[in-house]
Amino acid sequence: MQKLSEYLKNKPILLADGAMGTMLFQRGLAPGDCPEKINMERPEVLAEIAQLYLEAGSEIIQTNTFGGTSIKLKMYSLENKTKEINARAVQALRKIVGEQAYVSASCGPTGRLLEPFGDAKPEQIFDTYKHQMEILISEGVDMICIETMTDIKEATLAVKAARSISASIPICATMTFDLTPRGFFTIMGNTVEQAARELDNAGANIIGSNCGNGIVNMVAIAREFKKHTTLPLIIQSNAGIPKLNDGELVYTETPDFMAEKSRELINLGVKILGGCCGTTPAHISSFRKIIDEYPSKYFPEL
Repeated sequence: MQKLSEYLKNKPILLADGAMGTMLFQRGLAPGDCPEKINMERPEVLAEIAQLYLEAGSEIIQTNTFGGTSIKLKMYSLENKTKEINARAVQALRKIVGEQAYVSASCGPTGRLLEPFGDAKPEQIFDTYKHQMEILISEGVDMICIETMTDIKEATLAVKAARSISASIPICATMTFDLTPRGFFTIMGNTVEQAARELDNAGANIIGSNCGNGIVNMVAIAREFKKHTTLPLIIQSNAGIPKLNDGELVYTETPDFMAEKSRELINLGVKILGGCCGTTPAHISSFRKIIDEYPSKYFPEL
């Protein structure tokens, strides 16, 4: 199988997978439970989800390790299981995808605020990411994906931790933005321009946004990123903003709607397209159909 770094250069656009949490909740994960505990107790669930996304056309499939740092796992008294949780996530995925897709290691926020807003020290955050990423890289992941970040300082510490382990592994880093009257900002006040600059300087290869927005806002965020970076972009939007319906969160953006809007992301030159909260294999399958139109219609030289 061609290395992901080379594949990224040769392919106009790659299709990632959709939501992990949404799929886990559909399979019995209770609110407040630790999603990563499933890696030890029910690895067959990870295999099932991976198979569904693979069949939908995903070329990049993420591990169930979003909250896999020891700091985050400590909230569930599972910090002593950090190695097992992360290793089993990669192993369960690799058994299913083999050489059919690339395995991306999901690394989310630690849940702690850095000084001076909180009590977490930069070296503590760096070390916990490094520990997690050493496990993931040793298990043979193809890419590190640092995602759903709202503090550029934490995001850059994570990128630097990954880069300290491997000089060559592709590192993807995505921030989550809110639309305000003054434009898009993270809840910590970071702009798209700041994110683009600092993630690049930290050593990320692919940057962009995930979560927090439906696909319409994500098109606007992608346009903003294009003003400030030449790095490949990744966009993974929610299936809209969830609404509460009889006590259940419902995401309203359909696969067909998101797929049609994805044309705008493709035309902007987004390199990796995928989904976040509320998206399912049905959404990814619809993206696949749109993407498959492009080599002949828009990239005739391929």
